[in-house]
Amino acid sequence: MDLRRLSSFLAVVEEEHFGRAAARLFLSPAAVTQHVQQLEREFGTRLLDRGHGPVVPTAAGQRLVSHARTLLAAANAAVEDVTEAAHTTSAAVAAAARGLRVGVMGHGSAEVTPAAVSAFRRARPDVPLRLVQLTFTEHVSALRENRVDVAFVRPAVTADGIEVDVLTTERRIVAVSAGSPLADAARVGVRIADVIDLPYLRLPRHTPRPFTDYLYFDAGERRAPDCALTPHDVLTSVAAGRGAGSGLKSFARYYPWPGTVYVPVLDAPCAHSVLATRAADTNPEVRIFRALTVALARELGPLASR
Repeated sequence: MDLRRLSSFLAVVEEEHFGRAAARLFLSPAAVTQHVQQLEREFGTRLLDRGHGPVVPTAAGQRLVSHARTLLAAANAAVEDVTEAAHTTSAAVAAAARGLRVGVMGHGSAEVTPAAVSAFRRARPDVPLRLVQLTFTEHVSALRENRVDVAFVRPAVTADGIEVDVLTTERRIVAVSAGSPLADAARVGVRIADVIDLPYLRLPRHTPRPFTDYLYFDAGERRAPDCALTPHDVLTSVAAGRGAGSGLKSFARYYPWPGTVYVPVLDAPCAHSVLATRAADTNPEVRIFRALTVALARELGPLASR
């Protein structure tokens, strides 16, 4: 599949106009039209609806959009990787031999995380990839201590030497026991005032402040007797009626748990899950993984945030 044709197709979809797409790519409108027509012949179906209004993808074209973005992101990352090979240092050689260590806090960024891992394994089958489960205390420490190369964490990180890509933006929920008075509000939701004084699970003292503020909605003060480091810890205590937890909406899809009910918090600010990396990291595998993940998040982010 010719990447130039994919690039022209994607530009038309994003600009909703052949002329604007051609100007963006520094091509003639005829060349962009030819690229799209060649793709349509390859696939044997129309990919764009060329009506009187904006140019929009057909059902088949919409499916191609996701693949085109991923393929182009992988191609761009490959160019950077090959260019980097001409200036390889001993540190880069060591990083390549080590492979890629992907830290995941809880369920990561919902559907984006397994999609990114699968895409990287297809794009770089010879590069070892290891998943590392992170606890609530390892918001950025695993990156800073060089125990992982990339990390799916929440909420968004603001820290020196750390770069982040926002992958999902989700509504907040609280996890309460099925016997809680709030359990009946699972369908209609509650407000922050209803949950701010719940006895949330305690966190170790060295847990980063951004995560504690996130878990406790900034101002909560009551604490349950149990301490939590992982979602499993939270749900075990919540189901036993020993405390409450909070999280992102997708948490409920990934952790159905007997005796636990998830209640939407209607007026809580939405929170982000992100991919965090070291700002000065020269490992080309990190750049490739990051490019693939960001491309997939554009397509899967709305699904993961539903």
